[in-house]
Amino acid sequence: MMPPPITEHFEIALNTSAGQITTAVEVPTGFVPVTAIVPLIRRLGEEAQALEVARSVDAGQPPSCHKGCAACCRMLVPLSAPEAFALDDWVRSCSTEQQGRIAARFAETKSRLLSQGLWQRLSELCNSLEQPNDEALEVVNREYYALRLPCPFLEEEVCTIYEARPAACRELLVRSPPERCDDLINNRVDPISAPILVSTVLGLLWQELRKAPTRLIPLPVALDWANGHEQENQHTWKGVELLDRALDKTWRFLSQSMSRSGQDSIE
Repeated sequence: MMPPPITEHFEIALNTSAGQITTAVEVPTGFVPVTAIVPLIRRLGEEAQALEVARSVDAGQPPSCHKGCAACCRMLVPLSAPEAFALDDWVRSCSTEQQGRIAARFAETKSRLLSQGLWQRLSELCNSLEQPNDEALEVVNREYYALRLPCPFLEEEVCTIYEARPAACRELLVRSPPERCDDLINNRVDPISAPILVSTVLGLLWQELRKAPTRLIPLPVALDWANGHEQENQHTWKGVELLDRALDKTWRFLSQSMSRSGQDSIE
């Protein structure tokens, strides 16, 4: 039986637009892959957003999202490279039967996207040396959403990877009437802001670690991309180093975000 990894205890405090979050984390002292930091940064993101949710509830505008409400599960979900590797690791940890069901749903999604000429365009997003501009992304997002393809991890309108779901899924909360989500293109929805965009933070971390572009990986092609870059997922770094670098990206993101928010309020 393998001994448990040696960890180091840290107390983290972050100032966000909705208040301060404080949390305790245990970080491995040895060498770990980048996926080891993903759950921790997701947790920081969720704790920061919980402050925004509480503020919205106090204002009489609670989230309208609930279990079984899966309209947003037809949207194109972007992942960072560390999240794509973490998702692939999660699938590999599943039973053979479950992996077979997941593979079948991903194959069905790929077939549909190929028939619509979208698969190649989504794959190109993963390998682009430059971050695509917002206008180009909006076109792809609209074309994908028009297909109303359910997420490959959706079963009977329920997320089967809820605990391991991507950050973009966690960050999309609305307080507008649920029926507006039936058509997210033509209906105006009122989102609850996410103080920390975890995919952005993890993408910047990956860029620094690998001296590579900030990858934007659409969920339908994420497993294919992760399998094609499996060797990159074998690299390891000291756990404390990963934490320091990830927190640096988080602090920088929060600082820039609050600075922009302050400028907007002045204007």
